[in-house]
Amino acid sequence: MQNLRKDYSKNALLEEYLADDPFIQFQHWFSQAVEEKVLEPNAMILSTRTTEGVDSRTVLLKGVENGQFIFFTNYNSHKGQQLLNDPHCSLLFLWLQEERQVIVRGQVKKLNEAASETYFKTRPRGSQIGAWVSEQSKPIANRGELENRLKVLNERFEEKDVPRPKHWGGFSVFPYEIEFWQGRSNRLHDRILYSKGEKGWTYARLQP
Repeated sequence: MQNLRKDYSKNALLEEYLADDPFIQFQHWFSQAVEEKVLEPNAMILSTRTTEGVDSRTVLLKGVENGQFIFFTNYNSHKGQQLLNDPHCSLLFLWLQEERQVIVRGQVKKLNEAASETYFKTRPRGSQIGAWVSEQSKPIANRGELENRLKVLNERFEEKDVPRPKHWGGFSVFPYEIEFWQGRSNRLHDRILYSKGEKGWTYARLQP
């Protein structure tokens, strides 16, 4: 592992090309990731606080609007309970193909039920039923038990609309910091940190 090295030289992140609004900057980078066919560009590592320390896992971004990053989950899962107990979290987007990453630091709030209902109706039917099948993060004896639940619930909702479980819905992350990282040669990377204050967003360059 010590000999695994890559020199980053694909792009630069210079102040003269920065947007004043970090959400505009994010959308610009995200659009480029989509255009470059980055695998799962909306995948992000969500880190939460626990009583013992920190927990992390990958979730999918489902929207960026009105100054918030939106994702959906089971509120009874480990991450759901951790966020309900302590709203501080971070999101990490890693787009290796673009030699870029974005870190979002902020606090979450539960998305209102109407917005969760609207999104749930757009999900594939299998994913809708899956939200009922899995008691996310709870132990289960074996895979067969999960598949049996799926069979039962497929029969239960046959030829019916699948309602949204009350334990399933969205979270909105309201950032107070968004950091953009662009890989550069010799590990002298570009790092721009946007911080939210009383007068809005400002940014500063950080040493790599």
